[in-house]
Amino acid sequence: MLQSSDVYILDCSSDVFVWIGRKSARLVRAAALKLSAELCLMLPRRPSVLVNRVTEGTETLVFKSKFPGWDDVMNVDYTKIPGFGKVMPKLKISLEGTRQDKDRGKPVAPVHSEPKAPELPKVDMSALFSPRVEDTPEEEAVASRDEYNIDLAEIKSFVLDGKKFIKLPPEEEGHCYSQCSYVFLCRYFVPLETEDDEEEESFKEELDTTVFFWQGHGAAQMGWLTFTFSFQKKIEQLIGNNLNVKQVLQQQESTRLLAHFDNKLVIHQGSRKDPSNKPALFQMRSNGGLENTRTVEVPCHASSLNSAFCYILRVPFEGDQDGGIVYGWRGNKANRHHCELLEEVAKSLCTEAFAMQLLDEGSEPENFFWVGLGGKGDYETGMDAITKMRLFRCSNEKGYFCVSEKCSDFCQGDLADDDVMILDDCRRVFVWLGGQASDVESKLGAKSGQLYAQYWGGKPAQRKRELVLVRKGKEPAKFKDCFHGWVDWSKRKGGFPG
Repeated sequence: MLQSSDVYILDCSSDVFVWIGRKSARLVRAAALKLSAELCLMLPRRPSVLVNRVTEGTETLVFKSKFPGWDDVMNVDYTKIPGFGKVMPKLKISLEGTRQDKDRGKPVAPVHSEPKAPELPKVDMSALFSPRVEDTPEEEAVASRDEYNIDLAEIKSFVLDGKKFIKLPPEEEGHCYSQCSYVFLCRYFVPLETEDDEEEESFKEELDTTVFFWQGHGAAQMGWLTFTFSFQKKIEQLIGNNLNVKQVLQQQESTRLLAHFDNKLVIHQGSRKDPSNKPALFQMRSNGGLENTRTVEVPCHASSLNSAFCYILRVPFEGDQDGGIVYGWRGNKANRHHCELLEEVAKSLCTEAFAMQLLDEGSEPENFFWVGLGGKGDYETGMDAITKMRLFRCSNEKGYFCVSEKCSDFCQGDLADDDVMILDDCRRVFVWLGGQASDVESKLGAKSGQLYAQYWGGKPAQRKRELVLVRKGKEPAKFKDCFHGWVDWSKRKGGFPG
């Protein structure tokens, strides 16, 4: 019940305990201690009541007594006891007084049971041999986006500015920065079926509220704590306590939230307080279907281009703080829906002093386009495997080794540091080792990758795959290309506290 990564408050009226897990975040610990102090003042108690801080592994008997069945027995490894494993001296066994066989008058021979075969550890690798789930057809993806927005009454956007949330300026709507935290307050129409006095059915509508808390991969965790202990309470005072709060990490947005932005969400690197006046390149891409379309800032050089995608290049004029030009670049193999969406997204990156120009691959002007990318260079001319890539997670968190497939809309944030991941790009099978992965996970994960490559590489319609071992922080370019908007690990601050 008590997890090492969490902090718990136990209120027993006469005693208040704050149990702190060893792996819990520092900010969560501080917040729990403050909350427990406020909890003591909220309810009438004796003046002698104090807040007892309990650290994992140092629990007192009083604290343990609050949990029925607390196992207080020490685990002992008997194999480390001196003398364990030595051959016991032979003992002489006398047959006098033993039970006799009445028929034969001989001692009964001792019965020897057959030794049991050692139980093999439980392993579940069935996900490796299951076919990939097909992407949503384009027509269905467009229709589902419209369905998500039918019952949307309004959406209000807020951003963390300093120590408080403020309303997002209109010119920043649909744009998020990786070092910032946002709150999207969405209200939906919910039809209610009632009966009037004439016993005829009539319909009324009320509003249901869902709050999406969006956190960039480089944002500080203080944003979530500020929302939980301050901003959420303000919303509840205005709307009511019936809030549905959902935590959202960058590039792990649900299809519903992406649909509310009409698949035009733009994610910038850095902070909105320090916008760069240097050229910036954005890649429009979707994994697993058009409903997962995002436009994410990528490194601004020619090698980031790929004929399978659309890009937006924003080039400010040198010495001009406001003027510049925005290019919309359509790859020869880009999705047609993305090509149609490109102009609208590019307009959102333009100000009044910026001009806009749409380009097809091969028609780039030499003056500003290639100069903005730091010079003309080689780049990938296709990525046929984008609709066939697969990512698997290898973990023993269930008590046994298990392989599970991530959703097709995966991102860099899905690479768990304490697990082993298997990535298939239809040409190579990468076995990625997290920095905190155990030896058992590493060995079984590598074997799983080998089995996967042999199984699918032997299929008639499949291409043979090369097995590549990758360690966190040393990923090759081919591995990074499989993830939309890859950034250096040092720029990522992890997920939510606790």
